[in-house]
Amino acid sequence: MNTKHFRYSEQDGVATLRLDRPERLNALTFDSYKELADTFAALRTRDSARAVVITGTGRAFCSGGDVEDIIGALFGKTEAEVHAFTRLTCRLIENMRLLEKPVIASLNGTTCGAGAVIAAAADVRVAAESAKIAFLFTKVGLCGADMGAAWLLPRIVGLGHATELLMLGDFISAQRAREIGLYNHVVPDAELAAKTAELAQRLAAGPSLGLAMTKRMLNEEASMTLGEAMQAEGWVQAECMAHPDYRESYDAWKEKRKADFVKNWPGHGAAKKQGARA
Repeated sequence: MNTKHFRYSEQDGVATLRLDRPERLNALTFDSYKELADTFAALRTRDSARAVVITGTGRAFCSGGDVEDIIGALFGKTEAEVHAFTRLTCRLIENMRLLEKPVIASLNGTTCGAGAVIAAAADVRVAAESAKIAFLFTKVGLCGADMGAAWLLPRIVGLGHATELLMLGDFISAQRAREIGLYNHVVPDAELAAKTAELAQRLAAGPSLGLAMTKRMLNEEASMTLGEAMQAEGWVQAECMAHPDYRESYDAWKEKRKADFVKNWPGHGAAKKQGARA
């Protein structure tokens, strides 16, 4: 994972993607959009990574697309080129959701525009108290349904809150985001790294197939009928019962010890070799 436009590291089964342009509030460029999308796709088959964290450096998580490098540049592009860019931004979010490993957004500060949608695409959001958030697309004359925001937000906060967030485009505080269910956890700024690490390590130590299938079903069941959902859940649970993780949990209970799900992971040992190397 030789990334050029953000920092990538791995330790103890957790892959960390750190946006690192603090002087630009971690604004995204054409290149960083593509590299993020490609990295989330590559993580599907990277056995040394069992959980993923995306975060930022400085006082912002991500302020969206860079005003100069993207927004200004798009005015000189053809219609086809603009459409290719918007498809790329959507591909990033789709790849995050298709990655059947837990993704944590660790929101270290201001989160807006594309940064807000990246946060919404994660499975869990842990935020510093300073992490205000805005889906500000209508503020700049665009549609609030950008990069999958209109698909993601109603499922997280409900249609009413999603409509207000996407139509008004206003910033809301971390506490308000927690109240409406957008943020899972809000902690003092100084405690963000520790809380993120705690959650990431718990998820990285969890049952790989069980977590993967949980994410798959969460993605798919919203468009199923009740009957279809029951059939799908009956099938997927039977598949999980045939996996070694299920037997491991039973053996651990009998032996009065903690279950070791990592030993059944295809990349067992690979994460140790990776250590903190990129």
